[in-house]
Amino acid sequence: MKFIDYAEINVKAGDGGDGIVAFQREKFIPAGGPSGGNGGWGGSVYFVASGQLQTLMDFRYQSQFKAPDGSRGGPDNCTGRSGKNLEVEVPCGTSVYNAETGTLLVDLVEPGDRYCVAKGGKGGLGNAHFLSNSNRAPEYSLPGLPGEETILKLELKLIAEVGIIGLPNAGKSTLISSLSSAKPKVANYPFTTLVPNLGVVRRPSGDGTVFADIPGLIAGAHEGVGLGHEFLRHIERTRVLLHVLDGTASDPIADYQIIQDELKAYGRGLSDRPQILAINKLDAIDEEFVDLIVEELQPNYEEPILKISAVSRFGLDSLLERVWKYID
Repeated sequence: MKFIDYAEINVKAGDGGDGIVAFQREKFIPAGGPSGGNGGWGGSVYFVASGQLQTLMDFRYQSQFKAPDGSRGGPDNCTGRSGKNLEVEVPCGTSVYNAETGTLLVDLVEPGDRYCVAKGGKGGLGNAHFLSNSNRAPEYSLPGLPGEETILKLELKLIAEVGIIGLPNAGKSTLISSLSSAKPKVANYPFTTLVPNLGVVRRPSGDGTVFADIPGLIAGAHEGVGLGHEFLRHIERTRVLLHVLDGTASDPIADYQIIQDELKAYGRGLSDRPQILAINKLDAIDEEFVDLIVEELQPNYEEPILKISAVSRFGLDSLLERVWKYID
């Protein structure tokens, strides 16, 4: 299934029904007077967070959403039927923006979260509303008001507590497959992962923690280079970042700095997020070389840098203990 995390749609609330001009004309009631009813309200458009949806793919096939209009008023002071509200389900973690101003309207995170994105128009007043001592037979009414219409931008930001980041081919997919039951594509070439992978890792208490394997970032990702620009938003909700560094790379120190620079350039507090550094592929590199990397990077961290091998599962228990510590 293709992962879709961005969509732009048009929503239109229902228009209010028109009020009408009517007079009561019944046998034995010689002066019935005005009896035109008010129009009904137009339906509003609501977004509702659903745990059953995983992507915004549905909005690529349907980008227009309109709630029903209200009905016009009736004689005998009958108010028109209001239009039914339209409820549109979106995945949990969807941020809704006004496409024209870029203003964030709402963040729908928990299942059942509900927000009105377009309010229905008020029904028009019938002539019975204008009856007064000075105007015993009003012959006018008001039309219904139009419902709100707007263009919205939807962004899906995955809800994961741990975000796994690193350059392409650092071993992030192998790591998440070793920690959880997730089965991402793993191969010995860059950009194997084209969409974020989610995996649930069991804690000693029995609860599950969601890990997100974010597709490989490269230099310039915050400006749209590579895949990072599309998926950097998915680590905005994470509580801790797990930076996987390829120990077999020609210059691991430079690779480390690339990721840190991209987090800082992207902003939104990512560079200030708690971060765990793990040097991967320990089974394929000389231990002395690993010690040189640790010596260079350790001043950036209060706790010891971890040494792991996602393939052989070496050091993964210590890694998880560190993750639980940060989350708790």
